[in-house]
Amino acid sequence: MATNPYVNKVVFGATTIMDISDTTADPSKVLASEKFYDRSGAPQTGSCTYDADTSDADAVAGEILDTKTAYVNGNKLTGSMPNRGAVTLTIDDVDDELAITNGYHDGSGVAKLDATEKAKIIAGNIKKDVVILGVTGTYEGAATPTSTAKTVTPYTTSKTYLPSGESTPVDYYSQVTVNAISYTETDNAQGGKTVTIGDLDPAV
Repeated sequence: MATNPYVNKVVFGATTIMDISDTTADPSKVLASEKFYDRSGAPQTGSCTYDADTSDADAVAGEILDTKTAYVNGNKLTGSMPNRGAVTLTIDDVDDELAITNGYHDGSGVAKLDATEKAKIIAGNIKKDVVILGVTGTYEGAATPTSTAKTVTPYTTSKTYLPSGESTPVDYYSQVTVNAISYTETDNAQGGKTVTIGDLDPAV
């Protein structure tokens, strides 16, 4: 049996001066390049690379929060991922497709309907039994639709007429009569004629 040349225990009389025979340290648990003695008393050198072996880490700067640092494969990286914090996305059109910007989101952001559009989604604005965004419609139309006949004059400027805009609002026009475009000829002092087509809207 080989003789161990190292001393791992010293006893003076009945007093133990030094005893490292029960140490559990090994190179993997001691920081790299640091010196220590194992339980046999033999000198050893630590091999632990601090808290972790990062040789198999695969993160890149864009996956680490901006200004934060981390170690990957032994290299210190400074993150470049933007910190978006709380982001609010507002939908105000049926065709809206809102992009979610790349970066870190803190989890408190929301996506919601525009308040003006949300206020329109009420039962009375939705056909009976039709469900839109969880709201069941109750509107069944007017009990007795009202109507009126309308005669309009074409002017040189455009004008919009709505049944709801009548002095007594109605649901629809039963008939719309469009007068002919006015055409007049008048003699002028030079011997020719002045032709006037169309009328100005007296309200303009």
